[in-house]
Amino acid sequence: MQRIGYIIRSYPRLSQTFIVNEILALEQLGVQLHLFPITNPHEPIVQAQVASVRAPIDYLEQARGRGPAALRRDHLALLRAAPQRYAQARAYVAWRADLDQGYTTATRAECFDQAVYMAALLRREAQAGRPISHLHAHFAHDPTLIALLVQQLTGISFSFTAHARDLVQIPPHSLNERIDRATVMLTCSATNLDYVGQVVPTRLRSKVRLIHHGVNLQGFTPRWEYPVLSVDEQSAPSVPRIVSVGRLVEKKGFPDLIRACAELKRAGLPFHCAIYGEGPLEGELRRLIGTLGLVDDVTLPGACSQQELIPELRRADLFALASFVTDDGDRDGVPNVLVEAMACGLPVVSTTVAGIPELVRSGVNGLLVPPRDVAALAGALAELLRDPERRAMMAQTARRTVVEHFDLQAAARQIAAIFVRSPAPA
Repeated sequence: MQRIGYIIRSYPRLSQTFIVNEILALEQLGVQLHLFPITNPHEPIVQAQVASVRAPIDYLEQARGRGPAALRRDHLALLRAAPQRYAQARAYVAWRADLDQGYTTATRAECFDQAVYMAALLRREAQAGRPISHLHAHFAHDPTLIALLVQQLTGISFSFTAHARDLVQIPPHSLNERIDRATVMLTCSATNLDYVGQVVPTRLRSKVRLIHHGVNLQGFTPRWEYPVLSVDEQSAPSVPRIVSVGRLVEKKGFPDLIRACAELKRAGLPFHCAIYGEGPLEGELRRLIGTLGLVDDVTLPGACSQQELIPELRRADLFALASFVTDDGDRDGVPNVLVEAMACGLPVVSTTVAGIPELVRSGVNGLLVPPRDVAALAGALAELLRDPERRAMMAQTARRTVVEHFDLQAAARQIAAIFVRSPAPA
């Protein structure tokens, strides 16, 4: 049976649970995977479903982590086994200083060492009777560069998924080269397709496919479909509850959400807002909450797993996310937390940024406001807080939107079909 190698920037990441879910869904379809994450983040909270992943894991950071002698042996072995391929790949890295331009978290030399190490791992798997026939990289920057280099070294085919910042912040000529070398590029939003139409030549656009990240519809169920509510869920708070989730980083717009909550309080509206997540802005957000007198109204419970989050979503009345594009270009695609919230039957209030309008139809399953507009954000939150009947109607539509367009199993079937059509290694 065909085996697929997955190159991932960091695994397992709490903020990238969609990758774990994709892996599990593919495994449930019978696709055999081997994971090649670049780094292990060693985060304190790991999603429970990570334990269900059957795929073996080899971390590419071990390319240099084993010491220079072991790395030299990998280079020499590959040079002897495929001298022409090795020489061409090494020359490509040596002469292409532009590979270090734009969004990247590693140098091209580091990526080359990791590609050489991975080529050695692929040779080991083939010798053990477990050949890997195709590679798929998540994110268009370092992981896809490594996949391209492994292709140069071994002839194996690759595809990749481009998400958001990794797509728009690598030089267009690098993106085009990676699409040209790949069997297909997947992306998760129509906004990304629009960008591709601007920077990718016509001859390559047929290689680009839109597949939205899906959500596990059996796990993320709304309150009205869940057969037995827990004691905590039955004793929902009396005041309307707003929930938000995400890494506490600039692009998520949490200071704007907190300032909007201050507007709600000044208007005399009862509410409680819980922002789940951790990140570098935590101290700043806590200070802002204190300065605005919101200590009893806005809380930062910290990061949590999906299993811990689902009951909180079921207890909530609204989900809010104030995303925007930062000055350095960082942005969301279609935030998975919005999909998960809507799967749980929550109307959402968010912004007209990136792929969010593909998911949220303003006035139908939520409300959208311009990014960085605190007054508009507060107004939209207030509008739904004051109208429980409208919230209930939007909740039903939100769930239906996800069922019809963001089903994890349907997305996995599309991805698996792409892998089946991938050519054998040259």
